Amino acid sequence: MDVEVVAAILMEGGEVLCMQRKEGRYDYLSYKYEFPGGKLEPGESREEALERELMEEMELDVTITPGEFLTTVEHQYPDFRLVMHCYVHNMTDRTFHRKEHHSHQWVGVDRLETLDWAQADWPVVERLSRLLSGK
Repeated sequence: MDVEVVAAILMEGGEVLCMQRKEGRYDYLSYKYEFPGGKLEPGESREEALERELMEEMELDVTITPGEFLTTVEHQYPDFRLVMHCYVHNMTDRTFHRKEHHSHQWVGVDRLETLDWAQADWPVVERLSRLLSGK
């Protein structure tokens, strides 16, 4: 089964918002860090889906543009195949309401790789680390 999702790498002041999942159906995803987002609905563009998901999960009203697209990751988990489209969005402040996640952290690029990320997010973390550190 394929699951297609969108994710936002939300940045402010040189730090990245890292969201920690709640306990869930799959042990291998419970309490792992991820970038916020969610599933595409029929008829939505990727950008529309991400705007909707950020509003639903965080009460965050943002406009996502095609120019903010970073990468698409495909990852095979034990129970499903994930296709994740990732966008980098610069925020003007850190105001949001965490509604769907266990916890969150604002983390500098030099500390991104210290968190316990969901497996599908690792390629994004590594690419972001290289991109933002200039390596």
